[in-house]
Parts: sequence; structure tokens; C-alpha cells
Amino acid sequence: MTYEKYADLSALLAAVRPALRVSRDGVEVTDEAKLRAGVVDQLAYNAANGVSPAVRQAAAYLVREAARALGLHSASIQALYEARARNEYEGVTVPAVNIRGMTYDFARAMIRTAKRTDAGAFIFELAKSEMGYTDQRPADFAASVLAAGIKEGYRGPIFIQGDHFQINAKNFAKDRQAEIEGLRSLVREAIAAGYMNIDIDASTIVDLSKSPEREQQRENFEITAEMIALIRDLEPAGVTISVGGEIGEVGKHNSTEAELRAYVEGVREELARRKPGAKGPSKISVQTGTTHGGIPTPDGKVAQVKLDFGTLERLSTVCREYGIAGCVQHGASTLPDELFHLFPKTGAAEIHLATGFQNMMFESAAFPAELRERIYAHIRQALGAEKKPDETEEQFLYKNRKRGYGPFKAAFWELPEATRDALARELEGKLEFLFTQLGAKGTRALVDRYVKPVPVAAVMPDALKAAVK
Repeated sequence: MTYEKYADLSALLAAVRPALRVSRDGVEVTDEAKLRAGVVDQLAYNAANGVSPAVRQAAAYLVREAARALGLHSASIQALYEARARNEYEGVTVPAVNIRGMTYDFARAMIRTAKRTDAGAFIFELAKSEMGYTDQRPADFAASVLAAGIKEGYRGPIFIQGDHFQINAKNFAKDRQAEIEGLRSLVREAIAAGYMNIDIDASTIVDLSKSPEREQQRENFEITAEMIALIRDLEPAGVTISVGGEIGEVGKHNSTEAELRAYVEGVREELARRKPGAKGPSKISVQTGTTHGGIPTPDGKVAQVKLDFGTLERLSTVCREYGIAGCVQHGASTLPDELFHLFPKTGAAEIHLATGFQNMMFESAAFPAELRERIYAHIRQALGAEKKPDETEEQFLYKNRKRGYGPFKAAFWELPEATRDALARELEGKLEFLFTQLGAKGTRALVDRYVKPVPVAAVMPDALKAAVK
């Protein structure tokens, strides 16, 4: 597959005509075989790499509406998590995978794995920070995921999540309102792009110098409640967007039961004041001993960490006292393989996986050495001033190679097809292992029992509406 950048909306509309009928009333799939054979690939590429905002927005819209027409829906995982809170199932920790690069091919690999393992409980996600250094906005990320679903013939609900919609502590200290408004703006953008799952993270401003725990968590639960109220105002009719909260910043001290109770009760009280009757968080992220990306050793490998499964199990049980599915484990993808089967046993609701897959890609024999060296050269030149005196070259590159995704975004998309296929096969092997260990294998029937996706129409961009005859 050779990708083509469409010069304008006329070229885009001409290219999709064999598979889609586009009118001002919407989108109709006229030939699914042609759509899957090549049209959807080009749409996904142009949604992410189009020559203009108009082309990118139009391509993303066409993907969303084609998916909706075929019965593939971006959905909220809320009902599944409510069932977990009621103890109607157990033994499943839902894998949420952050895709930083080669997004379309990675998403296809996840969906193929899901079909092969009969999995339904799995999440595609992108964090606020990742949007910056990977040059992916909610609309093109969602388009890549939905396009992957179309390409692989997937149907039903699919879960797309905004991860770590986070308050930046330094910016918050400088201008509280500007930082909060920036988060509100991101929430609006994500919902407009079709996200039905959003994690709010104000744990960065927890103040442990205060006492008791309620005062430590106050700004965290107040901002979280404010964002939940906004989400409830914006969510589509018939949809309850699943919202996650966070009490302990990953990489800091391990979370406690007192902190969890103070936060949950604070969110409930504040939300009742802001929007009576509104549902609160469906899951809570806690700290149990991990760090995002792992801790690199001088040789660029990842140090082993001691994860406190007792804390994870105890706090997940407390969550369910409040009608919350359980805890979320962050920073887990670089853990040893022999630990993953333990997460479902603790009752953890969800686990976030990112850097381990990034490491697989960069360190794969299939990854072009020339591109890797171009990325490393860019990092040395652009970020060299950030290298700490006690860091080795290997540690510096390990910590910063994720920041090569954005400047080389198109290069990841345009890797030779054989290379992308080889990398995808490696990713599928790891995904199948994780789906099995985490209990996601065989969960399609469970998801279908609880999750009834609501078809939500996207808003046609004005430029596309003007271009359609």
C-alpha cells in the first residue's frame, strides 16, 4: 500500500467515490469491499497526515461515519465497569494500550488479536502528554482506530480513551484558571472526536504536606468533579462517558486507603454540589510502586521494581464499596511477564501499557536502523541540553526516544509494508500473551452482554459540507 496525500477536498471526495456516497445528509457505504481494500487506508493516512486541516478533518469525519454505517461504534465501557463494581464478573483486568506511533498498523494488530482471542474488553488510549510528542490529536487518533476496525472487519463497541488528562503542576502554580481551562478545552475536543472514555488526573497537585488526607486531596477532587460535571454536560444523549480518577501520581509514594476514601468521598460531595445526580468515576488510578516507562539502568535496560499487589487488591476492594469497578495500574508494560497473571487476581479493573510496546518497536530487528539513527540524531541535537551529567548515553536515549514520534510521524506511517507487517506480527504476539494473562481473552460475550453502544453521528465539517455537491 502506497499512501497518497490528497491535494484538496475535491481529490479526497473523488478518491472515496468507489466506496462511499457522501452528501450533505451524511455518508453511505456503497461498497464495503472497496472500502476495506484501499479506500479506508488512504482515509486513515490523510486524517493523520493530510496537507491541510480541511483534508484531515474531512478524512476523520468520513472514517467515523463509515464505521457507524457498518455497525462499528466508539463506545463507553461504563456499563461493563458498573457490572464489575456489582461483582457480576471477576478475573478480568482490562488492558488499555497507549499507541504512540505507527498507530493504524498497531491498532489493526490489536483488533486482529482481539478477533483471534475472542476479546472484547480492551482499550485504545492516548495521554495528554503523548498528544504533544507524538503529534496526534484526538480526531486523527480515533480515526486511525476506527479505520483499523473497518479494515479488519470488526463490529460492535470499541473503546477509545483519553488517558491522563492531566493538570500540569508548574503551570497550575503560575495560572490556575488558564491550566484548568486548557483541560476543559481538551475534554471538549476529545468528546467532539468521539471519545467515550476519559481519565482525569489532577493527582499532580496533591499536597502531602497538609493534614488530614482530605485536605491533601482537596484540589484533586475538586478539579476532578468539575471536569466530570463538564463531561456529563457534553456527553451524547444516551451515553454515560466512563471517567477515571487518580489519587497518586505514578512514580511517587504508594497510595493508602485513607487517601482513596478521602478522594472518592470528596469527588461525590463536590459533584453533588455541581451537578446533582451525576455519576462519578468508574475506576481510580493508584500508585503501587511503578513508574511510567520504567527506570533505565546505565546500559539502557529497565530496572526491576517491587510492585505492591497487596495495596492494589486492598484498594480495589475499597473501590467496590463505593460502586467503583476497582483500581487502575499504570506504568506496567515494562514489568516481567510472570507478573501479569496476578493483576486479575487482585481485582484490578484496568491496566495501562505503553513503553513496553515502544521498546519492542525500537529494539526490533525489523525496525529500520537508518530511521532509528535519524531519530536518535534528532534527539541528541534537539534535546541534548537536557541530558543530566550522571546519565549515560543509553539512559538519555531510552528516556527521550518517545519524543521522536512526532517529528517522524509520517516516516512511521510510510515504513515499507513488509516492515510494518513484521513489526505488527511481533506486537500481536505480545498482545495475545497480555490478553490471555489479564483475562481479556474470551470477553467478547461479556462486553456484548453489558455494553450497548449508542450510534453517535459526527458533525460534518463546514469545509466538507461546502465541497459536497
